[in-house]
Amino acid sequence: MKRGLELKRGHLQTMAKITFSIFIIVPMIGLSLAADTLGTNSSIRHGETLISSDLTFELGFFTPGNSSMSYLGIWYKFSPKTVVWVANRNNPLADHNGVLTFNNVGNLVVLNQLSGVVWSSKSSRVLQNPIAQLLDSGNLVLRDSSVSSSDDAYSWQSFDYPADTLLESMKLVLNLKTGFERRLTAWKRINDPSPGDYVHVLNYNQGLPQYEVIQVHTHSKKCRTGQWNGVQFVGISLLSNPATEARLTLSEVEISFMFEVHDRQFFSIMKLNSLGVLQFFVVNRSRRATWVMLEFPSDPCDFYGRCGANAICSGSLCECVKGFMPKSLDEWAVRDFSSGCKRTIPTNCSKGEGFWEIKKVKLPDMLEVTLNRSMSLKECKDECLKNCSCAAYANSDIRGGGSGCLMWFGDLIDMKALEQWNRVQTLYVRVSASELDAIRDRAMRKIILVVVILSSIIGGLLFLGTAWWGVKQKKRRIRIGGLEITKEDIDLPLYDLATIESATSNFSDDNMIGVGGFGPVYKGNLQTGQLVAVKRLSKSSRQGLEEFKNEVLLIARLQHRNLVGLLGCCIEGEERILLYEYMDNKSLNYFIFDQEKSLLLTWQRRFDIVVGIARGLLYLHRDSKFQVIHQDLKAGNILLDSDLNPKISDFGLARIFGANEKEARTKRVIGTYGYMAPEYAMDGKFSLKSDIYSFGVLLLEIVSGKRNRGFSHPSHQHNLLGHAWLLWSEGRALEMMEECLHNSFDRTQVERCIQVGLLCVQKFPEDRPAMSSAIYMILNCGLVLPEPKEPGFFMERNSKYSDGASLKGDSHMQNVVTLTMLEGR
Repeated sequence: MKRGLELKRGHLQTMAKITFSIFIIVPMIGLSLAADTLGTNSSIRHGETLISSDLTFELGFFTPGNSSMSYLGIWYKFSPKTVVWVANRNNPLADHNGVLTFNNVGNLVVLNQLSGVVWSSKSSRVLQNPIAQLLDSGNLVLRDSSVSSSDDAYSWQSFDYPADTLLESMKLVLNLKTGFERRLTAWKRINDPSPGDYVHVLNYNQGLPQYEVIQVHTHSKKCRTGQWNGVQFVGISLLSNPATEARLTLSEVEISFMFEVHDRQFFSIMKLNSLGVLQFFVVNRSRRATWVMLEFPSDPCDFYGRCGANAICSGSLCECVKGFMPKSLDEWAVRDFSSGCKRTIPTNCSKGEGFWEIKKVKLPDMLEVTLNRSMSLKECKDECLKNCSCAAYANSDIRGGGSGCLMWFGDLIDMKALEQWNRVQTLYVRVSASELDAIRDRAMRKIILVVVILSSIIGGLLFLGTAWWGVKQKKRRIRIGGLEITKEDIDLPLYDLATIESATSNFSDDNMIGVGGFGPVYKGNLQTGQLVAVKRLSKSSRQGLEEFKNEVLLIARLQHRNLVGLLGCCIEGEERILLYEYMDNKSLNYFIFDQEKSLLLTWQRRFDIVVGIARGLLYLHRDSKFQVIHQDLKAGNILLDSDLNPKISDFGLARIFGANEKEARTKRVIGTYGYMAPEYAMDGKFSLKSDIYSFGVLLLEIVSGKRNRGFSHPSHQHNLLGHAWLLWSEGRALEMMEECLHNSFDRTQVERCIQVGLLCVQKFPEDRPAMSSAIYMILNCGLVLPEPKEPGFFMERNSKYSDGASLKGDSHMQNVVTLTMLEGR
């Protein structure tokens, strides 16, 4: 053999003489193969492996997690827990006595002394001198040793029988003649490779493919990509990111799909997890570094049919298509959109109907459709007009300016706005003539109104002349220290200092309601009678002009019921002041960390607060115009209104991330001890997953009523995260719940919140769920959740310097903000 043998066990006393022309395995002494090939005179037992020639993949027997079962599988050698293929997932071994070898007709088989053959490659071709080889691609192939390695030479290959993972260059195939299909099937649970409840299948209705995730037992769709439009599957970002290229091949015989990575320094895989979520992982080849993950579904609009019929999902909201109205106004009022929309005016083909154009949208599901690949868009429109049952039409292929005719009949299901996407089709929806006229009239009235307003403005400008213009320009530009911003940048009211002094009784101590890193906060009463919270930048503040500008420019553009509203600002002389909507119940930490006030927060109220915070964070991460990282999420920055509804506040440290930006680094680490993610505190790296970590800490604090920083326990020196992890590992998670909740708690909800909290504070960012997944896991009690890994900062503190010693007995102590400058190594 070209490759030698590698010892994996150190108890070998002697070694028999090895002849290099013959491949020899000695199973009873526990040798591990350093080669990638298995011959007929060889076998593999537990503890022995095949390794691909580039040392990327490894094949052998494994036992997942805390399971007692054993399986034959393939995994990344540098990441043994990342299993990419399982042979006997339907028939596990109950012990470690399995053997991989050849039978008398040249098939690979897994044997067990008690069960006999538990798995076989079942090749239809009989090989005279069979060998099995683990290729650098991760493909296990069976061929005759006298034939060179190629696809045609393989009598069997593992790529034809995928488990839950699609590797690079591996194809998912649908044979149109035989019906044979390679599909992904999820594991049953995180530690159980047996086939689960979700499959990833190709739907080829009317000759236009789309991928769907189906729940097997209910035969229902969890999510779907948009149709293949000649370039891409629309609406699934993990297959349209710049690092990868999706390839679909169509022929009369079969359809095949695969993806390739442009940059060869990365590995990539696509996996269907046990919850029915498609995950796309990327890892650096040279550093074998941590996995980066994208998910689908990743936001509420990805879930199939969320808005019902004839409605478009955008962010987390639904909107009826023009010419339609909600079927149930009462249900829509409480954000239950499942009933969908109905036509405002019934169609009438004899009265000159037309079409309303909807750009950048994921086209409806192909439930009742027809496809004509040769038609132009004009011909498609004419054909749809002739048929009164035709509800909408679109091009089927975007290449070359667009071609093909796709027509829908009946309701339009599962549409999603794709404002950030390019190369997507436009949908044309049928509307009645009167409705179309009304839409056009409204549009025309808007145009006329704009023209009239512009004419008035221009006339006024001409009348006032250059003197007026000079005054206007002076007011428009404002300097904050060395920073210059404009009124258009601010886009919110400017208040003069006298108005604010009057509202706060000249910043009276009696009106002070709190002090933060920015400075003191006062209760103010404007002349209109409106109550406001006035935040005044202190000269000794740890935050400065940059944070003030950041908050003014950012939060004014963010609108969500779970974000505090910024009402105005004052920039006069040395004063830098922000005016917020007034929150009657101050911040969350005044309740959960106070022995008396915590009694007011029943479990249901706490659960509602958790969900509200999660929705606000989802808006920042996914649904707002900008992708925003808050960077200082903590109990003190969660304000509560008169009904105890939570609102996220304090955006001085927030950062806008670009659509393709996944991680950034800073030398200026600023935030609050106890809430900062390990990668940020130690290396200055931050991402959306930094907020997820803070949310996890906050979740565990809400359940326990204890601070993470300052937590003390008589039997160990761990912080709150470590304490939660220890209890969870021992099956005693409920013991961390605050005692005052014992008469009001929902056991399933509490345990689920603790588990999601631990998932969010896992040490490595790639292990933490996206915000959309966290909400979904919190709200859906029937889901089987992943097992959390060890949290970040899981270490025992020296009792002499424990946080508990310094914070004990001070339930109202302010959160400590730290600023650290990282130096290059």
